[in-house]
Amino acid sequence: MFGFGISGSFDPDTEIGDLSGKVILVTGGNAGLGKECVLRLAKHNPKEIFITSRSTSKAQSAIEEIKTTVSNANISIIELDLTDFASIEKAVKYFQSKSDRLDLLLNNAGVMAMPYSQTKQGYEIQFGTNHMGHALFTKLLIPTLLKTAEQSGSDVRIVNLSSYGHNLAPTGGIIFDQQGAENIDTNARYGSSKLANILHARILAEKYPQITTTAVHPGVIMTDLYASIKESTIKSTLLGLAGPLFFADLQTGALTSLWALTAPKETVGKEYYFEPIGKTGQASKYARDHDLAVKLWDYTEEELKKHGY
Repeated sequence: MFGFGISGSFDPDTEIGDLSGKVILVTGGNAGLGKECVLRLAKHNPKEIFITSRSTSKAQSAIEEIKTTVSNANISIIELDLTDFASIEKAVKYFQSKSDRLDLLLNNAGVMAMPYSQTKQGYEIQFGTNHMGHALFTKLLIPTLLKTAEQSGSDVRIVNLSSYGHNLAPTGGIIFDQQGAENIDTNARYGSSKLANILHARILAEKYPQITTTAVHPGVIMTDLYASIKESTIKSTLLGLAGPLFFADLQTGALTSLWALTAPKETVGKEYYFEPIGKTGQASKYARDHDLAVKLWDYTEEELKKHGY
């Protein structure tokens, strides 16, 4: 059900090429899979890596930890709260004041199995964070991504971190009635948000062929998201027992994101959803539904317009 298996191989130390001159942006780059991706990418001499975090102190601690391995890593912090459009706009403006290019965007941050609550703009917390927040963040960065893509020798990527958990989405796939989301199970709400990550990547790839865009499932990983499901004693116990058997470590979990960011674009651009490592993903019927992808895109654009974006 959760796609436990890890197949294929990818060695980031030897298979990621020289990233000189490239600017990278990783949401949630201060912890878990995001931090692991930043560490691996930093080893290949990018011009600069920007990491977003709600906590600048935690982000600074992450940078200090990374620099114990890559002493010359050039990493900068952007404060970002994906549950608040104003914070997202401020973060993008800050980034654009610091860099006129963006080569690799990893939409990595996310929440999982959260008790019901709403974002600042009234979206269910998981859908609002995992999809709406990243959709606005990406939309505002598109001009910089396209400008970079125009340059000779460029290879611009957007990678959305999704999950095999998109299969948990309720009937219909996407919860368009956000005000009625409270009556839907938290796992189904999570599944809907992760399905949205795949559908969003699919339409981004169609609308902006200059940019290689895809979504990935990292495997089932023991990350900081695990902390968000501790409130369920039964769920926590079962996952704790299964962990040593079924959960990959962070180093393995980061590989599919790293692969999608750096493998030949002719390969990455062939699919809109990959599973570990670099394998065509087992997308649900809703993830394969192009009409649903278009409907989500139109819904998202209309919602963003309501808020001035």
